Amino acid sequence: MRTIQHWIGGQTTAGESARRSTVWNPATGETQAEVTLASTSDVDTAVRAAKTAFESWSQSSLSQRSKVLFAFRELVNAHVDELAEIVSDEHGKVVSDAKGEVQRGLEVVEFACGIPQLLKGDYSDQVSRGVDVYSFREPLGVVAGITPFNFPVMVPMWMHPVAIACGNAFVLKPSERDPSASVRVAELWAEAGLPEGVFNVVHGDKESVDALLDHPDVQAISFVGSTPIAKYIHERANATGKRVQALGGAKNHAVILPDADLDFAANHLVSAAFGSAGERCMAISAAVAVGEAGDAIVEAVNAKANEVVVGSGRDAKSEMGPVVTPEARDRIIGLIDAGEKQGGRVTVDGRSLVVPGFEQGFFVGPTVVDEVTPEMDVYSEEVFGPVLSVLRVETVDEAIELVNANPYGNGTAIFTSSGEAARRFQRGVHVGMIGINVPIPVPMAYYSFGGWKDSLFGDKHIHGPEGVSFYTRAKVVTSRWPQVEHPVASSFHFPTAH
Repeated sequence: MRTIQHWIGGQTTAGESARRSTVWNPATGETQAEVTLASTSDVDTAVRAAKTAFESWSQSSLSQRSKVLFAFRELVNAHVDELAEIVSDEHGKVVSDAKGEVQRGLEVVEFACGIPQLLKGDYSDQVSRGVDVYSFREPLGVVAGITPFNFPVMVPMWMHPVAIACGNAFVLKPSERDPSASVRVAELWAEAGLPEGVFNVVHGDKESVDALLDHPDVQAISFVGSTPIAKYIHERANATGKRVQALGGAKNHAVILPDADLDFAANHLVSAAFGSAGERCMAISAAVAVGEAGDAIVEAVNAKANEVVVGSGRDAKSEMGPVVTPEARDRIIGLIDAGEKQGGRVTVDGRSLVVPGFEQGFFVGPTVVDEVTPEMDVYSEEVFGPVLSVLRVETVDEAIELVNANPYGNGTAIFTSSGEAARRFQRGVHVGMIGINVPIPVPMAYYSFGGWKDSLFGDKHIHGPEGVSFYTRAKVVTSRWPQVEHPVASSFHFPTAH
């Protein structure tokens, strides 16, 4: 049995803990590896390695950091296929989707390559006689990322390239469900010339998470995961004085107006709801049909959902793979059952799907539940599976009210040919990321990613300009160089410009 180990101080290590966790092959239902689960002592070892590395890395020139980042970018780009296959084997998503994940992570690396420009400060000359003021930003120290299973390459890359470019040292705690990609990324960092200890990987569960949250030498925590855990991370890390950005769950709505191109909308709803088996924080899980769009959009979505090819992620013909674990499969099916019992009408049913040759895999087929109401469990809970709930309202304003009544505020979309309706929608919804005829509005790397309400705890979104701000802190210097022959008299009154 293959054992996946930590990466600390530039090398793999089993650590002190004897605890292990199963890594499944979701397509076959078989155990393919075990991953070591870090103890508090193992986390301390990683943090100490990072703290030592920070002393020199934080003093490195911007040119040196850029050189390493450009090298890392080229290495990741050269290994896209390999990383995608690692992700597919442990997560279950199809390889083409995994390649897209790696590409979106690369975009953040490319953004971070411009760190000399991003860290330029401000300068004000002669704010008073012979006095200048300027500002610059410095790294925090050791920072940590705690990341989910659904994007084992992309989500960590929302964090560590920016943090490292800013001069910090990084400790990553990836999901124990699909940990191998993080170790491979660590090897690529080392090959790119990143000094030992600047990037570390510790695998684990709650014990390792708590150890990072409580460690006095960890200055900031970045997290992506469910809302209950995001709240826990935010509260516990705040209690120890750390900076925190904790991105939580989502219930992303797509509003379809009668004037939309319904065939176009249906195509994008199906891909946004069922791509990656719905295991995306930006997946569309609720379609809100407005007025006359209702029956027509359900009919179109049903037809397209029945055509989705489900199979192993390694099969090039597959459009959707399995979900990540048997527990995830059972939970998703339970929510579909609940939706049906509570009055929803299942128009496409993926609960009994069996993929020939992969009978033991963790598969749930595309599922559509029509006539859903906000009180139903299939709507109120984050399904995180290939399930599209359809709700019906009469007007755009009712759709906006429905979106705003939901506790989540991650992403939303509207399908329409009306610029007025789109503008009313984008200004009216209390959501962080909005798509207009774009179903998954994940911003480019030079913008920041983040939601509102129960989808984000902390005041900074992730990557982009807010990521640079999160991983640095400002200094403002007020300087004077008086002439010796003309000394400036001091004063007891509060200093003012003159």
